[in-house]
Amino acid sequence: MATKTTKTTTKKKTTRRRSKVKKNLVIVESPSKAKTIGRFLGRSYKVVASLGHIRDLPKSRMGVDIEHDYAPDYISIRGKGDVIKELRKDAKNAKAVYLASDPDREGEAIAWHVSNILKLDDNEKNRVTFNEITKDAVKEAFKEPRTINMDLVDAQQARRVLDRLVGYSISPILWKKVKKGLSAGRVQSVALHLIIDRENEIRNFKPEEYWTIDAEFKKGNDKFKAVFYGENGKKVSLKNNDDVKKVLAKINKQDDFTITKVTRRERRRQPQPPYTTSTMQQDANRRLNFRTRKTMMAAQMLYEGIDIKEGAPVGLITYMRTDSTRIASIAKHEASNYIHENYGGEYAAVKPVKGKLPEGAQDAHEAIRPTSVYRTPAKMKEFLTNDQYKLYSLIWSRFVASQMTAEVTDTMNVNLQQNGVDFRASGSKVKFPGFTKVYKRGAEKDNVLPELVEGDQAQMVSDDPAQHFTQPPARYTEAALIKTLEENGVGRPSTYAPTLDTIQRRYYVRLVSRHFEPTELGEIVNRIIEKQFPDIVNAKFTADVEGKLDEIEEGKQNWIKVVDRFYQPFSKEVAAAEDEVDKIEMKDELAGIDCDICGAPMVIKMGRYGKFYACSRFPNCRNTKAIVKDTGITCPKCGQGTVVERKSKKNRTFYGCSRYPDCDFVSWDKPIGRNCPKDGHFLVEKKVKGGKQVVCPNGDYKEEVQK
Repeated sequence: MATKTTKTTTKKKTTRRRSKVKKNLVIVESPSKAKTIGRFLGRSYKVVASLGHIRDLPKSRMGVDIEHDYAPDYISIRGKGDVIKELRKDAKNAKAVYLASDPDREGEAIAWHVSNILKLDDNEKNRVTFNEITKDAVKEAFKEPRTINMDLVDAQQARRVLDRLVGYSISPILWKKVKKGLSAGRVQSVALHLIIDRENEIRNFKPEEYWTIDAEFKKGNDKFKAVFYGENGKKVSLKNNDDVKKVLAKINKQDDFTITKVTRRERRRQPQPPYTTSTMQQDANRRLNFRTRKTMMAAQMLYEGIDIKEGAPVGLITYMRTDSTRIASIAKHEASNYIHENYGGEYAAVKPVKGKLPEGAQDAHEAIRPTSVYRTPAKMKEFLTNDQYKLYSLIWSRFVASQMTAEVTDTMNVNLQQNGVDFRASGSKVKFPGFTKVYKRGAEKDNVLPELVEGDQAQMVSDDPAQHFTQPPARYTEAALIKTLEENGVGRPSTYAPTLDTIQRRYYVRLVSRHFEPTELGEIVNRIIEKQFPDIVNAKFTADVEGKLDEIEEGKQNWIKVVDRFYQPFSKEVAAAEDEVDKIEMKDELAGIDCDICGAPMVIKMGRYGKFYACSRFPNCRNTKAIVKDTGITCPKCGQGTVVERKSKKNRTFYGCSRYPDCDFVSWDKPIGRNCPKDGHFLVEKKVKGGKQVVCPNGDYKEEVQK
């Protein structure tokens, strides 16, 4: 019997592996910027952050090869190893790599460093820049990528090398001759010098006496005020009380004054241009009491993207590091429409104000403005922190105002005379508010004079002579110092915040009532630099260096030659300083109290955050104490200690109990030793506009402002 053979056919299962679609990789600096841009670009893009710079000069040494064309020795920044590893992995698996760091020198340098780390082709068009982080702006930018601009990179590289040569040459001299931990820099040395120059002006100032005579006049039932001007039409200064008596002796109180001249004019006050980095920092300091660093942090967040519940976060302002006042045509058109719709056509400027650029400004970007004028501060308030809202309101109102018409004011100046003695009265009334509907520059009140014509008679009702003394120039606020640095061409928008931060961290200066005062240490450092390195503290010289950096950016100068022309004479000054500067011994001042651990005398030492008490037997005894000011007020919490004034690490004054840590009472405002009549809570003294006010922190009780 034949055996039947059955052929079994095994059907093989074939599993087709889906090929993974490669994405375009976009590298930016910050995670928040990455998140915002990622939502705009869609699924075919992966957006990651480098977390700022990934390469820099080493901290432990100069890192500049002076013998070989000042070649910088860049190394990966400590702690960035994992970031670099991830970037390399993402780049390897990417369809294309785009570098979208900020549109300035530093952003270009970051892109170049990332390109080097990832070994990207230098000729590849992979650099993408945009002035605002909005969907349209980002998508348009990706349509036209370019190669990395090496002129921008070289300008930033030259600045970094120059700052390293200055800092790492002068700082060791300061360590040897004064104390460890000190530093010197190109821009910070000029800033410190300006502060100390102003302090010397104040010290050397000799007040001069002068007098004024305010008077009240009456015409019919109308009263108005006037001030003494001079005699027989010529201005006269009153230097003392005898001068005042001579003037008043010529006036007959029984006779009227004659109005000899009435001048009426129309004054037009134009709006200011939109903000640059510098003017934004100044205004935020003056109007909001924001420190420069705080302003830039809030602006960075507004630029990088805020979630306003429109599907994706969006940048609310344009790039915040700029020295330009230029505005894009599309933004002008949108602002004009908004003004027409909300205020009327008479408020929209036909030719908006154009700001004058500071010397050396590159005008590479736009001014700082809202990305859409229709995102009003009122609409954005719910999505912003308090600081962000305040700054956004300032930026928005300044921009809108810049596109509006002038404020028109009717002015009236009146001359009054009797027996050759001249008084003058001035009045004004706003005829058309113009841009002040949106942005006011300060307290603006009408001062309306009664209807007066030449030949009218007016009676002097009272006179009020007052003695005055000329005042010394004011110490610099952050706003005033930034303005002076900018006017002198020292530094650039991105340098002001770190410069002011550095001179305070080194305890070269301290902020007292919002004004800079130099410390003893700051004056010692300035004296050494001023004597040994006069060019470093010379504002004009530093401005010339900034100008050369701008020329490198424009491709007009070779960065190596610029650095060499600076370094050759500077290196000779460094060599001379090593021998010529005497060691300065900063002697410790006796505190007048004994150490409560070992009984040795305590001394006053200088630390990072100012002066403190330390045991004179250091390092054998390491006892230290904060220097506190006793207010003499009983602690409202424990009733045993007293309230003392202390300083935080940021040099901000606060109040605590002398029995700390046994009693943890703390308050930013000064307790006054009285309790609230409403709820018994302790009352505090707060600084308010115009003086001080006693308030209850626990309720709505307030007392009148004490001027």
